[in-house]
Amino acid sequence: MTKLLTSMRDAAIAASVLSAAMLPAAPAFAQDPSLMSCEELWYARNEIYARNGFCFKTARAQSAFGPGCFPPFGKLTGADARSVSALQSWEKRRKCPG
Repeated sequence: MTKLLTSMRDAAIAASVLSAAMLPAAPAFAQDPSLMSCEELWYARNEIYARNGFCFKTARAQSAFGPGCFPPFGKLTGADARSVSALQSWEKRRKCPG
């Protein structure tokens, strides 16, 4: 009986984790980009690309996000595209290194 309860509990936990993974992604940046450092802007922008399967080539990005590479391979639409555009705009304003 204990083994059955443990299996049921493990199944419930797995279902809960799977359900959470299927929720819409949270915005890439929670704070106002105008208040973010160059490092924070870079990370927030690349987190969006990572979530969308971008194939990272730089050691910096691969160490932060892994190699990526899954469909849609970094193609952005909707809110993600707008977020990246806003982050890039702030990176340009701050003269962040490329």
